[in-house]
Amino acid sequence: MSSQYSPDTDSTAEDPTANVDISAVRRAVAGAALGNAMEWYDYGVFSAGAITATIGTEFFPGGGNAAIKSFVLLAMSFIVRPIGGAILGPIGDKIGRQKILALTVIMMSLGTALVGVIPTFSGPYSFGYGAMALVILLRLVQGFSTGGEYGGAATFMAEYAPTKRRGFFGSFLEVGTLTGYIVGALVVLAITLGMGSTSSAFNTWGWRIPFLLALPLGAIGLYLRLKLEDTPTFKSAAKTGDTAEKAPLGEVFTQHWRALLSLIGIVLLLNIADYMLLTDMPTYFTTTLHLGDTASTLVLVLVEAIMLVSLPFLGGLSDKVGRKPLMYTAAIGFIVLSYPAFWMMQQKNTALLIVGFLIMGLLLACMLATIASTYPAMFPTRVRYGAVAIGYNLSTSVFGGTTSLVVTTLISATGIAYIPAYYLILAGIIGAVSLIFIPETAGIPMSHIRERGKILETAGAGASS
Repeated sequence: MSSQYSPDTDSTAEDPTANVDISAVRRAVAGAALGNAMEWYDYGVFSAGAITATIGTEFFPGGGNAAIKSFVLLAMSFIVRPIGGAILGPIGDKIGRQKILALTVIMMSLGTALVGVIPTFSGPYSFGYGAMALVILLRLVQGFSTGGEYGGAATFMAEYAPTKRRGFFGSFLEVGTLTGYIVGALVVLAITLGMGSTSSAFNTWGWRIPFLLALPLGAIGLYLRLKLEDTPTFKSAAKTGDTAEKAPLGEVFTQHWRALLSLIGIVLLLNIADYMLLTDMPTYFTTTLHLGDTASTLVLVLVEAIMLVSLPFLGGLSDKVGRKPLMYTAAIGFIVLSYPAFWMMQQKNTALLIVGFLIMGLLLACMLATIASTYPAMFPTRVRYGAVAIGYNLSTSVFGGTTSLVVTTLISATGIAYIPAYYLILAGIIGAVSLIFIPETAGIPMSHIRERGKILETAGAGASS
């Protein structure tokens, strides 16, 4: 039985993206991707070994595991992500995607950059518990804005891209993710190599530099987003009166709860894999596998660079074969290959470590390449931004944001180095089950998506799952 969405009742309705200028699509893709890069630049900086240790020391009282303190701080930003999604997403459905995306990039860059100027818990210009409160507040600002960022950026790209190339162009949202993470990690690496991660200069002021660099990066992202017009799909819906007169938060939960639950399950797998492999692995490499900070960063950057290059090819492939085959590949791959991959990483052999991590990275890439074209297509235009933002951030807050903290704590408490593999296997099972209940939407115009549950009988209207 087909599980595809139906186009609206008028199957000949115009596709607003059919005649969109390709240069406008490229500008939209760049503007959306750069904001996502800004978000992950922050995580790239925060998860770098030297910064993780420094943040845990500089903003908290002495004693305890500095890495766990940092991951607690990182997890705090996820507390407010669902609130940001629930507030900013529905407003984006009412007034347009572009305005909210301009706001989120400002808030994200400031939330990261100001960490570089606030006083620390002790030492010169110390502020005691006031410093701890300030850094928590900035993490909450960053988390709130990020709550409205991802759903909006994914929706923006999906509604701008030509229908038959939505997978290809949508993959660049995650090119932004990996670019931001790689840049953040390399900035920290360059500073620690130049100053020494244990030098007095680094511990006094050098660690602040990566955070301060978020300000010019955010300014570039804001400039690009202010130059953009809203999406053709949203403008077309506005002309026909098919946008929300008020932020439709209630409608998301009452009329689209099935799709929302499916989204939460798929995002659970995505974000456990995403945050474990991109955020937790530097600490795993250094504290569990006893790899040096420099070697750890270089392995991460190498694998992430390979993933980055693969994304447009995988996104383009999803336009031909459908989104679900690639997502099933990832889910089943994590179930079957997580344990062998982590076994390879623990053999004290650099080549095996890279191969094991690359296996995990390419499975994650299969999801990253398709999510921006999959998630927004699960909901109609009038609630799309809000529904994606709410579902994505609820799942991210509960499962993604706690991944590093849970995994690091469990490894520390049990000494079991395979905890990440077990966690990924469980996530893979949940993700695979959730995929059963979503339709295949490759080849279907975003403007034609009206409601779930209809059977698509038009031959060739979309790729079959």
